[in-house]
Amino acid sequence: MSQSTTRALRPRCQAPAAHGPLLDRVPAAPAIQGPDGYTPRDTAPSRARRDITLCLHTWGLDHLVDDARLIVSELVTNAIRHTRTGRIGVSVTRHPDRVRIVVTDTSRTTPAPPNPDPDAEAGRGLQLIDQLSTGWGSERLTTGKRVWAELATSEAPS
Repeated sequence: MSQSTTRALRPRCQAPAAHGPLLDRVPAAPAIQGPDGYTPRDTAPSRARRDITLCLHTWGLDHLVDDARLIVSELVTNAIRHTRTGRIGVSVTRHPDRVRIVVTDTSRTTPAPPNPDPDAEAGRGLQLIDQLSTGWGSERLTTGKRVWAELATSEAPS
């Protein structure tokens, strides 16, 4: 059985999907999204930031909030700007050593980091995600794609 707990952000709380010595100590987290996800509007990134913050606070992972908020904001904004998706899904999964943030949409086009002009004001979101995360990637699905990024749960030594 997998040693992870997935939470779809938003109104309801669920118990961890699996049990074991580590997960018995992991509190249930609020769901990140409703079953239909977010609509692709200007408010979706701020709602995703709010919801992921709540989830990470619930897990006691406050030190990941700033990076996770930036990552989910960039991924949701990319789904709004670069696809014609009707719904954007967001989830966060807690593993023993990391948290995985996933954004899904209905476009099958996978993201590719651009090489923006040095004076450009946009086009650096995936570069930021690459610098903040321990890894990121994307996978095509039959219904669109999944873009993910991971953050280590251990705090860096001061």
